[in-house]
Amino acid sequence: MSGKFEPYTASVWRSSIYTIIFEADTRAGKAFDILLFLSIIASVIVVMLDSVKDIHNVYGEELYIAEWFFTFLFSAEYLIRILSLKRPMKYVGSFFGIVDMLAILPTYLSIILPGSQYLIAIRILRILRIFRVLKLVQYISESQQLMSALWASRRKIAVFLFTVLTMIVIFGSLMYLVEGEENGFSSIPKSIYWAVVTLTTVGYGDIAPKTNLGQILASLIMITGYSIIAVPTGIISAEIARAAKNMAKLATCPQCGCAEHASDAKYCKDCASSI
Repeated sequence: MSGKFEPYTASVWRSSIYTIIFEADTRAGKAFDILLFLSIIASVIVVMLDSVKDIHNVYGEELYIAEWFFTFLFSAEYLIRILSLKRPMKYVGSFFGIVDMLAILPTYLSIILPGSQYLIAIRILRILRIFRVLKLVQYISESQQLMSALWASRRKIAVFLFTVLTMIVIFGSLMYLVEGEENGFSSIPKSIYWAVVTLTTVGYGDIAPKTNLGQILASLIMITGYSIIAVPTGIISAEIARAAKNMAKLATCPQCGCAEHASDAKYCKDCASSI
């Protein structure tokens, strides 16, 4: 994450804050990451506990205070990140910038939505706080490698999903013709829902074929479902292996975190520090 944003070097204290917040290789940076990591987990646990009625009735006030504590904590972190950057809007519009905003925005929005008529909206805002768990992604070094593999395989996955979608529509339509409304397949959309459940090997059992031809078709769909599960796994696994191989060839700067260096590079191309 540190290689994406530029520090505000015109100010010493802003530059120091940048080093602590964005550079995980430093001692202070590691301590900051650990503290924030634990705070994120604790805040998510607070939201989960608050959703349990029995716990909310007994500890509702304490959980409310804890929620605001974490909101202020993440708000301060968000503002400090912005202050430490040369181009703050680049961070605000980034994936992690949006996630950080989602971590604090729902709590503030709940203030301006009082009254029983807005209980549903408040409930949605409370659930949105769970998105704080996405903040954990930036503290897992392998996440960059995984995201790179997913992005590289996007076209293959898109073709695969389109093929599966086509199969589901065909199978669902056939089951509608074979079974009919009297056996629970009252419409093509409902039959397609059954095909999705069957092809993914979930099998809720709320709708089931009754005729011999329908059961034969269902058996074919089940077998097909097992065979297609391995396809996206193989695609992504191959891209992960390729991404790992490419990343192994790059050297990372311990000072600024830039990872776009050749394996034999001696100095960072961004900050000129020794690698």
